[in-house]
Amino acid sequence: MEASKDKLAEVRAVVASRPRTTTIGRKTPDLFEVKIDGGTVQDQLEFGKKILGKDLKISEVFKEGGDVDVISITKGKGIQGPVKRWGIKKLKHKSRKTVRGVGSIGPWHPHYVMYSVPRAGQMGFAQRTEYNKEILKMGDNGAEVTPKGGFLRYGPVKTEYAVLRGTIPGPARRLVALRHPARGTPVRDPPKLEQLNLSSKQGV
Repeated sequence: MEASKDKLAEVRAVVASRPRTTTIGRKTPDLFEVKIDGGTVQDQLEFGKKILGKDLKISEVFKEGGDVDVISITKGKGIQGPVKRWGIKKLKHKSRKTVRGVGSIGPWHPHYVMYSVPRAGQMGFAQRTEYNKEILKMGDNGAEVTPKGGFLRYGPVKTEYAVLRGTIPGPARRLVALRHPARGTPVRDPPKLEQLNLSSKQGV
């Protein structure tokens, strides 16, 4: 690596999650590749050497009040028809053959079905990105944000945490990737949380 560092264009690190430290009931870690950005290539290489084999905390990458982009896989809903998948209107009850379908799949020419025609198929289970989610709070003690009885379909938070404003794609216990915002960060005042509702979500 030292001999070819002058030829490097960018530096990437292979990182792994640690599901054993959580309550999601998994043992196999998730492996993925992350680009190291900022400074020169030499600075990126030195930073990669410094964190090699160590745990990387969220507070070392992000800070409270900043924005992040959230990347995850949405909930899978299986094979669905065009009414549920694309939100088209149902046909009249006396329509020929079907009610929950499109009236026509296209003209005689061109001799193929256009991509814009609503058709049945797989719904959900696709990668989606939510932009500019504000970090309201971060910390090391998960008991500060865990409601009584734990979160539904997850349990108590035992590791570091980050509270975001807005929605996040995917079901509970699915891997979520955070990155610095690609569309820039709007100027705003630092967040101020006055109260966190820690009442039970399941009647405990």
